[in-house]
Amino acid sequence: MSIDWAALGQVFGVTLVVTVGIVGLFTVGIAGTSRKAGQEGAAAAVAVPGAGARAGAMAAFGLCAAAVAYGIYLIVAG
Repeated sequence: MSIDWAALGQVFGVTLVVTVGIVGLFTVGIAGTSRKAGQEGAAAAVAVPGAGARAGAMAAFGLCAAAVAYGIYLIVAG
């Protein structure tokens, strides 16, 4: 039995980069949809993210979903 270490290294590298990228995109989506506390002294005031932040967050979530769907396609089609 022989192990192709170069191919194993490539798979590890690509997996690491894609995983960090998807987690980063998901983090951007979470940050874009999170609510931020208002100014000090205003206990009930909560600032809702603007339309641009929410649209960017939805785009990030969409890219995450597309990456997961592509991964499932690669597994099922093979």
